[in-house]
Amino acid sequence: MANNHPFIASMRFYDDHAHRLFDQYQSLGFEHAHGEWLHQLPEQAGLALDIGAGSGRDAKALAERGWQVMAVEPAVKLRTLGQRHTHERDVSWIDDTLPALNCVRQLSQRFQLILVSAVWMHLSPIEQQRALRVICSLLAPGGLLVITCREGPNSDERQFQPVNVAELDSWAQDLALLPMQASLNSDQLGRKAVAWHLRVFKLPDDGTGALPSLRHIIVNDDKASSYKLGLLRTLTRLADSAPGIVISRTEEWVTVPLGAVGLFWLKLYRPLLIEHQLRQAPGIKGYGFAKDDFYRLKQVSPHDLRIGSPFYDPNAAATVMRAIRDACQTILKMPAHFTTWPGSLRPMFDGSYQGIRIREQAVRLDSATLASFGKFRIPTSLWDSMSRYACWLEPAIVHEWVQLMQRYDASYDIGKLHQALQWQESRRNTQQVRQLVSQRLKDPSPLPCVWSQKDLHRWTYAVDHCFPWSRWNNNDLWNLLPATEKANHAKSDLLPSAGVMQKAKQDILHWWHYLDDDKIVRQQFRDEAAVALPLATSSATLDMLFDSALLQRQRLKANQQLAEWMGIA
Repeated sequence: MANNHPFIASMRFYDDHAHRLFDQYQSLGFEHAHGEWLHQLPEQAGLALDIGAGSGRDAKALAERGWQVMAVEPAVKLRTLGQRHTHERDVSWIDDTLPALNCVRQLSQRFQLILVSAVWMHLSPIEQQRALRVICSLLAPGGLLVITCREGPNSDERQFQPVNVAELDSWAQDLALLPMQASLNSDQLGRKAVAWHLRVFKLPDDGTGALPSLRHIIVNDDKASSYKLGLLRTLTRLADSAPGIVISRTEEWVTVPLGAVGLFWLKLYRPLLIEHQLRQAPGIKGYGFAKDDFYRLKQVSPHDLRIGSPFYDPNAAATVMRAIRDACQTILKMPAHFTTWPGSLRPMFDGSYQGIRIREQAVRLDSATLASFGKFRIPTSLWDSMSRYACWLEPAIVHEWVQLMQRYDASYDIGKLHQALQWQESRRNTQQVRQLVSQRLKDPSPLPCVWSQKDLHRWTYAVDHCFPWSRWNNNDLWNLLPATEKANHAKSDLLPSAGVMQKAKQDILHWWHYLDDDKIVRQQFRDEAAVALPLATSSATLDMLFDSALLQRQRLKANQQLAEWMGIA
């Protein structure tokens, strides 16, 4: 699974012989192949990563045991067969490769189980060491890593690399992985001179220190104003709601458009200063970003201050752009500079402002526009923690922010403070999609409810948030689906299961095709999906966007432990 010539030759073999290999893998049951280590599995199923998932045999078996599975397979034809085999199971498929696993790492997830079965020998020794580091960074505290690798000659075109299990054990020790099980077994398909090594490791602690560092800033760090809390909440919001905004990612840094940070900053401070006039620092001094353009945002709906929003009026567009520019400059000079690692003067964050000439002309706040202000870098471990633990971090930030404002003015009512700190997209808004559904119903061709397949020409319709609003505030077009009132009521605030979504796929795509063919809303639909859905792009096919939605469903279930809806009985 590496990007080299032996790997390419092996992938070609897997594609050329996909059907034969599929049958071979399926001939050996999951319990037969992996029974030796299954007692190590925790009682509570969680999120599993199956690297080199092949036919989907193991992914399907784990899903049947209650696991949510992300299956990684770079061989196209084999992956297609695996997708068919796991259809309607809680399995998402990803085209990715070791040792980098770039796509998987973009998801900012941690896994309770990572299975690397019959893959290790495709990597060179250098790649094996790097792959172990990457895999270790994806393990959740207490998570299991299971590696099986082949020893012995080969009789086909695949090229296997030597595997030194003693070195593997040593690398694991360096990464603080606990050895749980080790063995050498004969080949279960009866091939002579072929044997299989098993290694099971456990991660006792994530070792990043990200959560303690974030807690230190929230609770303990000195604050001359609310700026540090504002920056943390801004970044947490971005990590949770806009994973697609990331420009680049390395093992050390995640880079996002500086303008996106500035935009979310404005959205936080607009109600505090414009609507409620609440002090954000002691005394009567002003704020570097709150210039005339900031206060002119009173004429702009807070619901338009979002990634992808178009501003057609030239004056309003210039006002918003100048306000973002002022926010970006303040963020870099103040909280980004003075938010340091505990016990040091070294800044946690890094950013660079790029001079931008702002003209009075229509603008869309898409990723490219927001990147024109410059770039902002967040340590990868912090970004991943913000993404995974947003539902825990944000209430902690809000609580400390309320405490801080009360210290600035003891007369402030605590209820008013909490109201002012509400994220101003936290209002269910289905009006635009209702209008689109009403427009579509003028066409006599069937418009199916995505959950019941009933034609909405004959039933009272509702607009359903596919991923429940109460758990994830998202009014994007892709997340708002036409349904009968009965189905919408039955689903309520539950998260649709993977099987329910797979069953609804064609009807969801039917609705998305309608949006994608509408010249007025197509750009909005595309931009919103590219920002909110992991691994999505504005040029992705609708099938690819659906796969990204399945990944987001898994992220929400894993991060928030949401109850699932199993469909209409």
